[in-house]
This record gives sequence, C-alpha cells and structure tokens, in this order.
Amino acid sequence: MGKNSVNRYLIIILLFLSFGCDKSGHSNHVHDSDSKSGSVKTYYTCSMHPSVKEDAPGKCPICHMNLTKVEVDDSIESKDQVSNTPKVIYRCKDYPEVTSEVKEECPIDGTMMINDSLFEASKIVAKVKLRSSQLSHFKPDYFPVTSMRMTKRIRLLGSVLQSEEKESNIPARIGGRVEKVYVKSSGSFIRVGDPVVEIYSPKLITAGEEYLVARESFSKTKKREFKEMLEQSKEKLRLLGIRSKQIEKWYKDKTIPKNIIIYSNTTGVVRKKNAFVGAYFKEGQNFFELSDLSDVWVEMDVYEQDSSLVQLGQRVELEFSALPGVKINGVIDFINPVLDSQSRTLKVRATIKNESGKLRPGMIANAVLEIKFDGLPLVVPRSAIIDTGKRKVVWLKVSDKDFRALSIQTGFESDGYVEVVTGLKEGDQVVIEGNFLLDAQAQLFGGYEDMESSPAMEGHNH
Repeated sequence: MGKNSVNRYLIIILLFLSFGCDKSGHSNHVHDSDSKSGSVKTYYTCSMHPSVKEDAPGKCPICHMNLTKVEVDDSIESKDQVSNTPKVIYRCKDYPEVTSEVKEECPIDGTMMINDSLFEASKIVAKVKLRSSQLSHFKPDYFPVTSMRMTKRIRLLGSVLQSEEKESNIPARIGGRVEKVYVKSSGSFIRVGDPVVEIYSPKLITAGEEYLVARESFSKTKKREFKEMLEQSKEKLRLLGIRSKQIEKWYKDKTIPKNIIIYSNTTGVVRKKNAFVGAYFKEGQNFFELSDLSDVWVEMDVYEQDSSLVQLGQRVELEFSALPGVKINGVIDFINPVLDSQSRTLKVRATIKNESGKLRPGMIANAVLEIKFDGLPLVVPRSAIIDTGKRKVVWLKVSDKDFRALSIQTGFESDGYVEVVTGLKEGDQVVIEGNFLLDAQAQLFGGYEDMESSPAMEGHNH
C-alpha cells in the first residue's frame, strides 16, 4: 500500500512537470509570433481595388482577380509619431527663409511673422517602406528643398497695330499751286524725307531770294545786321518746310527754282490723298492725310495663368520676322482690364518707335517678358511633383527604406523649378527620380491613407 502510494505521487509529479514545460513552451512561441507580427503585418489585397483587404488568399469580391499578398512593416508608424512632434517656429510671410523662435515683426518688410505650421505639411497622404529585395532595383535621386530667387521668362505672341494716338497730315505751309505729285494713291507708304509734291509759290520763291541776298551780303561785309537777316531768312525757310540740302543747293546755283519740292515731315500710310496737279492750296490745307507709323502699337496675348504677373511699366523684348536679328525694347503701357472669355488670354500693349517705317500693321512679333519675383521662396524641381489633378504630391525621404508622400501647395514655375507655398521646409530631401515607382507601389498596395475611406470602385484613384 505504501509502495503504491509512492508510485502514485511520482506519476502526479511527472505529469505536473510535463504540463508545466508544454505550457511554458507554448507561451514562448506565442510571444515570438506576436513580436514578429508586431513589426510586419500581412494581408491580401486587389491591385485594382486596394480598399479590399483580406486575411487569407482568394478572389477580389469586386473584379474577381486573384488577391496579392502584402507585407507592411509597421515600425515606421512609431518613428513617424516621434518625428512629428511639433516645434514652434515663426517665419516671414514673403521671406520664409527668415525664421525666429518668437513671434515678432519681419526684419525685411516689417510684417508680423507667421507660425511655421502654415508653411509645413500637416498631412501625410501615403507611406511606403521598401524591402531589401526591392532596394536592389530602386535607384532614386534626391533634391534638397532650397530657397532661391526666381525669375520667369514669359514668351508672348503679338502683332503690330496702328497707334490710334498717331494720326498726322502733310499740310501746305504756304499757299501755292501743285505742279507734280509723287504719291500715287491712297494706301501708299511715306517715310520722313520722301518727296510728296512740287509746288509753284511766288511767296516761297521770294523767301528764298531773301535768303540768297542776306547770305551774299554777310559773306562780303561780315556785318552784324546781315548776320541777323541771314539767320531770320534761314529760319523762315525751315518753318515753311524747306530742307537744309535744298537751301545749300540754291546758294550753290545762285538761283531759286520755279517749282519747289515739298518733303514729308512724318511717316505713315496715306489715308486720304487731296493733292493733284493744278490744284491750288491755301496755307493750312492738307496735301495728304496719314496714319502716322512713327510710333506703333504691339498688342500681345498673355495666358490666363500668367496674367497676374504682368504690370504696367515692365520692359519687354521684341523680335520681328520682318527684321531678323534685330531686337527692340518696349514698355508695357496698357493692360486690358477684361480677360477674353474664348481664348482665355489677356491683351497687353507696348508702344515702340518706328522712325524707319519698317514695322507695318499686321506684322507678327515674338516677345519675351522677364518677371523677377520678390523674396527667396522654397523651390523643388518640376520632376519632383506628381500632379494627380486632385492634388500635388511629392515623395519625401525618411530613410533609405522609408518614404512618405506629402500633399503640397505650389506657386509659380520658373526654369524647371516650382515654388512651394506650403507642405515642405528647407532641407527636406524629395525624390526627383523614382517617385513614380513609389507612387505605383502606394497605389498597388493601398498605401494612400484616403483609400481606406474611399468607395471600393474608386480605390485606385489618388
């Protein structure tokens, strides 16, 4: 009986020890599994509908495609929570490179500094962590967000127009009869110095003879009264439209011609021809009425997205196909207050000199308007931005394996660089080559945060 009792106790002890070992082993196994699952989460999703997430392989309930296995490393979550601890910094609104730890006036323009949170992204729209096997195929290139002075060259297409402010005439400055007309018809182009008519005018002939007498007398005597007479007679001829070359020829020939040529004092297109042979003109009557082209308008079209950059007084560089190799500078002196609703363009205008008369209404002009922006805004290359239509996204480097997509607001673009209004801070490393691969990875595996709350049929839109 005592022996049986001893055996019974031995059996009970052995069973207890055996149960205790199994329980401990099971407990350790569960702990290891939980530890592993705490860093890597596995689920199955559809490449076309990332909102579908299942615990086991199978078919997509929407399109019936085979589900794809996805392993997501959650360790980046805790890292993000630590790195997103806010730090209060204030920046100048128009000069974000100027910062301060206290709210005060901007030392550059005197405006009150703004909380830095307005400049930085508050929403991460996607996260991707690459596995070691993926890194061997992923060769990204990065660009540090930096501040720079931006200039933008806007190319414009324009055309030459007649200036409505410049309409002129060729008048008769002294009465006389027309003996010859050099201008053939209306529409003829006249330049400064072109002969227009020959007239017979006894008063003009008399004025010319007075000049010859005064000059001859002064050349012989050198007396002061003859010098004054000479200057007065020469000025009289000038006011009557006689050119210096004509006066010198008259003095050389010692005679005044019967018919005197009248030259144009302006440039333009003949709008109305009044002169014909035999017609007598009184002083003040017009031989010709012209559209003056000594100054012309160049009207240009500015696209809607650039219309806010154009201001009065800005200089514009013009080139014309009719004048190859010649560049003419002009100044914007008119901006149409209304945008053309059909072409979505804004009309602007510059007035330029055309003394040679080579520029004519209807000619095409190629213009370049250079805009210089104030301040030093933050910029990134255009290739760093993925414009989905709904938002603009850049991929930010967290580590060699970890990346996050940030939604940003952009400003103007210049020479391949885009102004970042909000969403990034100086020094951030953005992906400029390989960002579309990260974007595809996020779409394929449901990395975009708003996909979880979007309808199943729109899960692939970002």
